Amino acid sequence: MERTYKSWQDWDFESKQIEITEPTDLLDEKGNLQTAGWARRNVFTYDRDRVKHPLRRKEWDFYQISNGRYMAQVNFANISLGGYASAMLVDLKSGEVLANEMGPFIGGKDKYILPAKGDVPNEVSFHVGGADFYEKSTTDHRTLDFKNDDVKCHFEMEIPEGLENITTVLPFDGKPDRYFMTTKQNCMPTEGTFLIKNETYTFSKENTFCVMDWGRVCTPYSLVWYWGNGSSYITTEDGEKHLFGFEITWGIGNEKNATETCMFFDGKAHKFGPVDVETFPKPDGYMNPWKFISKDGRFDLTMTPTLDHHSDLNVYVMRMHSHQVHGLWNGTVTLDDGRVIKINDMYAFCEYVENRW
Repeated sequence: MERTYKSWQDWDFESKQIEITEPTDLLDEKGNLQTAGWARRNVFTYDRDRVKHPLRRKEWDFYQISNGRYMAQVNFANISLGGYASAMLVDLKSGEVLANEMGPFIGGKDKYILPAKGDVPNEVSFHVGGADFYEKSTTDHRTLDFKNDDVKCHFEMEIPEGLENITTVLPFDGKPDRYFMTTKQNCMPTEGTFLIKNETYTFSKENTFCVMDWGRVCTPYSLVWYWGNGSSYITTEDGEKHLFGFEITWGIGNEKNATETCMFFDGKAHKFGPVDVETFPKPDGYMNPWKFISKDGRFDLTMTPTLDHHSDLNVYVMRMHSHQVHGLWNGTVTLDDGRVIKINDMYAFCEYVENRW
């Protein structure tokens, strides 16, 4: 099966990994992208009114919470034509979707507007389609709620002091008014409950972590991507306990200025270069081991899959087709100072997605 994205192994350029450190407007007054690169926090000023093609504008606040046994997803998305608040609970052992609730709305262009940054204190409260969505964050804490007639979930996330993230801005060749900007914030120890009618699933801060995927994008119609992410407490060879996480996304846009690839060690971001999988998993290799290859050799991990959480939403001209594969990760990673960290049976996931939206 031929890849549907351009791997770094086929690039004719060197990714520069340009770090943006000063506040920067994302778009100019004509709606064209002004910058591209990555940052340790979101330093990009987003003015949604400058987006040249508001019907291509998509905004979301997505949270994935897991302890390796159960996975919860809570999401609020506004894709201009409409949107939704949703909550899902998946049994990662059996693959059963225990709950999948959605409160939809029509016509999201100028209503249900989400915050312009996801990694600063803010508060969001919406009632849509019979569902209530609530999020509040401070400098060290985040609260997340979803409720409708059938489910009720409540999560509390700890934001460790000095926690960095990776925020990236990616352009699209030949389309100066299109861009993909996301913030991925890992390493948030989380506790909470997911109530389905009379059954409650409990998540403990000892083994549960949340990743926030905050997106503000204006993209072409068809997209392909990989997204891999995980957080865990690990013990290094000296017997010390550390908070570790990683974020790997690729296949989206032009990655000359930066790739969305980063490790987090005790809250600090350690940037590395482009990543790919050794064997393209499509169409039937998703449950085979995934060997990850980074060009600089700093990310050398293999995922042994335990579950392929497959979803396919096909509505008229829109399709969101995803294989989110969960498993155990083993290998080594290299920090900015050259220190090599061994990873043993760390739970994490990587997905392959083909979207038309």
